[in-house]
Amino acid sequence: MQPEDKEKHVTQRHATSWYFGWNIVAAATLLTLLTVGMRLGIGPFFLPMARDLGFSRSLLAGIIAIGMLCYGLAMPLAGYLVGRYGTRCVLLLGTAIVVVSVIWTVTARSPLAFLLAFGVLMSAGLAFTSPVALTSVISRWFTRQRGMALFFLSTGSMAGMAIMTPVLTFAIESFGWKMTLLGFAALFVAVTVPAALLIIRDTAPPHTDLLPEQIAAGAATKAAVPESLPFGKAVRTAPFWKIFLGLFACGFSMNLLGTHGVPMLMDHGFDAMTSSLGIGVIGLVAIVGTLVLGRLSDRLPRRNILAAIYFIRGLGFFALLLVGTHWELYTAAAIGGLVWAGSIATSSAILADVYGVRLVGVMYGCAYLGHQIGAMISSWLGGWGFETYGTHWIAFGASGALLLIAAAVSLRLPLKGFVLMAPAPVSNR
Repeated sequence: MQPEDKEKHVTQRHATSWYFGWNIVAAATLLTLLTVGMRLGIGPFFLPMARDLGFSRSLLAGIIAIGMLCYGLAMPLAGYLVGRYGTRCVLLLGTAIVVVSVIWTVTARSPLAFLLAFGVLMSAGLAFTSPVALTSVISRWFTRQRGMALFFLSTGSMAGMAIMTPVLTFAIESFGWKMTLLGFAALFVAVTVPAALLIIRDTAPPHTDLLPEQIAAGAATKAAVPESLPFGKAVRTAPFWKIFLGLFACGFSMNLLGTHGVPMLMDHGFDAMTSSLGIGVIGLVAIVGTLVLGRLSDRLPRRNILAAIYFIRGLGFFALLLVGTHWELYTAAAIGGLVWAGSIATSSAILADVYGVRLVGVMYGCAYLGHQIGAMISSWLGGWGFETYGTHWIAFGASGALLLIAAAVSLRLPLKGFVLMAPAPVSNR
């Protein structure tokens, strides 16, 4: 076979063969649906748990708030363990923790035991099986389509919120919250264990998903590949803190809308059903939006995509404060939904571009902590601002401003890992 024929044969085989990395993406998306769906789908459990356990709403809300913080705090640890022991081990450990926490939760009666079981231990287990644990392996398997692959995790998150909430509500009404939680644990084991053992592989092919011509071009510029910084130095660089700030604004805005969006719209004259549908439109459109943004993120500079996401979302928060009719509400929700779920996937892809795939897990985990800190602050500010000043402009206006600032900061992110380039050797002449 002539060299040109051989190259053509390789190109055709690459184009027609199924890349195993997409199996990993499919498994990771399903795991994300379950983990995010449970962590953010607490609503159906709230009142049944409070009535059964005899807890006040404020006490149970406090336990859940601590759990959200623990969820964020466990993510840097999950990223570190993935880098040290591999994705498979961390997923299996997280699954074991989830099972133990569920069994403890359904038998706990005191506030302290329930806090440790449902608030702390389950949050840690779900963090170990969250997108943070899966971002690293996907980043290793994808180069050419990394943005698209990571965006599927955001699709899983949106689907988790859209699917798990009604499913959990139906199950709790039919079987009670304890049996529902035990059923979730059984389903979680049935999905996670086979996925970890049979599908998840940390070692990717040498050239990942690159096309033959891209492999050849990369070989010619191999010497220009940046060196990887140690973790301690990487977290002290400006790009990491720019990503951290953006995720802080992301968490602030997402949790604010999830917690106070419906009450805000009702206070502005919309009925409960219209308000709920308005917020629901955001989640439904976001599923489509993630697929569109995923394709764009592999064709356009990722920092421009991230800046556009924050900018449009920021304007959306001001729009929600000003809408007065049904069509204005649904229009604002649909436009906002297009960019609702893209910031996390784009941020993780940029971290992989800048710091390399070796550090992306722990770096993403640390940056995501900012997301959870923002979520906690907005939960408090939304209630305090309205009770103190009688307006939602305090919290929602702050969210819009933070997102616009995050958009401006994102435009100053590097396109590639130039901050990691080794210094040029000093000439002796």
